Amino acid sequence: MKKLLLSAALMALVSGGAVAAPPAIDAARILQDTKVLSSDEFEGRGPATPGETKTVAYLIAQMKAAGLQPAGDPLKAGGRAWTQDVPLVRSATRGPVNVSVKLGGETRTWTQGEEIAIRATMIGDRLTVKDAPVVFVGYGVKAPERNWDDFKGVDLKGKVALVLVNDPDFETGTGDFGGKAMTYYGRWTFKFEEAARQGAIGFLVIHETAPASYGWATVKNSNANEIFDVIRKEPLKAHAPLEGWVQRDSAAAMLKAAGLDLDTLKTQAQTREFRPVELKGVSFSTDYAVDATKVISKNVVGAIPGTRFPNERVFYTAHWDHLGVGLPDAKGDRIYNGALDNASGTSMLLELARLSARAPKPQRTLVFMSVTAEEKGLLGSEFYASAPLYPLATTVGVLNMDGVGPNGLAHDFTTSGNAPLTLQDELIVVGKAHGRYYSPDPRPEAGSFFRSDHFPFAKVGVPAISFGGGRDLVEGGREAGEAKSKAYTADKYHQPADEFDPGWDPKGFVADGTLLFELGQKLANSRTWPEWKAGAEFKAERDKTAASRK
Repeated sequence: MKKLLLSAALMALVSGGAVAAPPAIDAARILQDTKVLSSDEFEGRGPATPGETKTVAYLIAQMKAAGLQPAGDPLKAGGRAWTQDVPLVRSATRGPVNVSVKLGGETRTWTQGEEIAIRATMIGDRLTVKDAPVVFVGYGVKAPERNWDDFKGVDLKGKVALVLVNDPDFETGTGDFGGKAMTYYGRWTFKFEEAARQGAIGFLVIHETAPASYGWATVKNSNANEIFDVIRKEPLKAHAPLEGWVQRDSAAAMLKAAGLDLDTLKTQAQTREFRPVELKGVSFSTDYAVDATKVISKNVVGAIPGTRFPNERVFYTAHWDHLGVGLPDAKGDRIYNGALDNASGTSMLLELARLSARAPKPQRTLVFMSVTAEEKGLLGSEFYASAPLYPLATTVGVLNMDGVGPNGLAHDFTTSGNAPLTLQDELIVVGKAHGRYYSPDPRPEAGSFFRSDHFPFAKVGVPAISFGGGRDLVEGGREAGEAKSKAYTADKYHQPADEFDPGWDPKGFVADGTLLFELGQKLANSRTWPEWKAGAEFKAERDKTAASRK
């Protein structure tokens, strides 16, 4: 395998023609930062908790030590802070969450976290739903450009909609929604947004492990805890009062009580002809109190100013937050340490900042931003995209990192989703220079493109990708890589077991960090403007500001 060093051409570029040895990735520092950030002392790095205070202080200290300049909110006295304020509303259930369903003449009680996982409502300080009718609405998709409407004029006011996760194409692998690859219509976030647009009192997403791409433990831990959102003037335009997930068997029981079969309805929902079906004799009730407070969380932002084009910026991003302290696992552990997700990516960001500060000064500005509340719905990056510190039009691109390195040295690398833009092509070129090849997202059905912090940037047109380590491992090949990935998803993802492992192979951090560093340097020392390719859904938004990029 080729040495994991910068190419001679790039070394000449960043040093003004003279070839010089590049700074090297220090895996020991990455591992140490990961160990610290994912320790119990940081309490799972929940936003608006003491864990956030410790995390933000640690990140600022490391950025200062690296030689970065503060690049956050403007200060009244001049200059900038190290952070960007991110105003959020935090909602948590207070007391018991009472849930019952009437199935014909029988009333059943459901337990929060077992049969159902209800999110704390964003509408008011208490949610009471009494005997609401239930309507099955297929995949909950309304896509005029695909001539697809699962609602067909049904009146959902005062009703609870039961909806399948993922796209209509997931089961068959063919159709108008990209086959196995998930579109945004398949994401649960879209389904909740559509519930608000349809005026439903609530949406319950039917959980199945394969189409969701994770098990029930992930659903429970992510939804039965505190819920955050950006502060909205009209919450009902973004949220239905009731948002939640229901176990497949529980949903099937509701349908059976109405004389319906889930598998049969699912097959029907895969066609344009599907029409909503009300569950006769079935109703849903819930009652619980909510504690809603406004909080200010923080994005941490440092920069290395460009020497020739300081107003053109290349961003590195990684989310610092995880799930904090929540429901206990089987061992009684309540701290969701989030070592891989995403202490590892945050630590990689810090190491890239150190290397970039030691390298020759870039022509364009390099920005290193660790964002908050990714686990709450990409809220830190969503807020930045809606209230940017710097013009989006002259943001060159975004390189996001979410869980990188621990699997060891790999022949390949990937990105979250197969991004239709030249920035991904640039990454592939850099990878080839180091003897590594690009593997398309191994699970396009998981909708990974819509699940990382690059996505809010993409929605407003900024070229953005989220880097992922490979699975074709030097030691063990693809079989070993797949096994590690599956084991992590099943046993650790969004669970307290995602803890620092001193046995992680440092070579993977070095290899992945080298690609990310080299691509950032290449973008920061060129006149290249990455672009969305023809047909990409975000190209039109980027094209609106083309005159700003010369």
